[in-house]
Amino acid sequence: MSDAHLTERPVDDGPDPVELTDEPIQLSRRDPANEPEPGRRSRRRRIVLAAVLVVGLAGLGALGVGGWRVLQQKDPRLSTPAEVAGLHRDDSDRARSTADYLRDGFAADIELDRSFGTVYADPADAKRSVLIFGGATLLWQPERDLDSLFGLMADETGKVTGLREVDAGRLGGVMKCGTTNGDGGDFAVCGWADHGSVVMAIFPNRSVNDSAAMFRRMREAIERR
Repeated sequence: MSDAHLTERPVDDGPDPVELTDEPIQLSRRDPANEPEPGRRSRRRRIVLAAVLVVGLAGLGALGVGGWRVLQQKDPRLSTPAEVAGLHRDDSDRARSTADYLRDGFAADIELDRSFGTVYADPADAKRSVLIFGGATLLWQPERDLDSLFGLMADETGKVTGLREVDAGRLGGVMKCGTTNGDGGDFAVCGWADHGSVVMAIFPNRSVNDSAAMFRRMREAIERR
């Protein structure tokens, strides 16, 4: 059978054949003219990476400082010396009963590993005895916990007014003082907190400024790291 009839059949019209050229085929709709130069793109990438690195290092630095502060302040040794800041520890039964009452009430509001309560008498004036109580525990947010305790104290003695932060001294952490009232009239109340301890004290017949200064001196004698 001959194939002549196949070769003589006219070719149907179809799409034009694809012409091959040396030009690259564009697979993206982005205009190459708007693309940054390779060098500029590389510089931009380096800037972004540097910014991310700086932010990351800053975060790690803050975490490191905070972690070091926790390690430095945790597990302090708290004691009640016989004499502190010109005051004498009152070991009478009445004073111990008062101190135990304050310590137990304080320990009921916050979980402590070790607690204490002590009355320090002022040899110049029996009406200016200082009641101090608190204990040792790990605190992740000392200022928040101290504020909470001031709020709980307000439920027992009345609202603490004029509460403000004062100089905490060389031991750091946070220290605040304010004024509240009791049977004997207004008196100052101060508290300190760090990552290892929280302590409060009541100062009858003393100003807030005098109480803050005395409280710093008492703390430096009571707290050891």
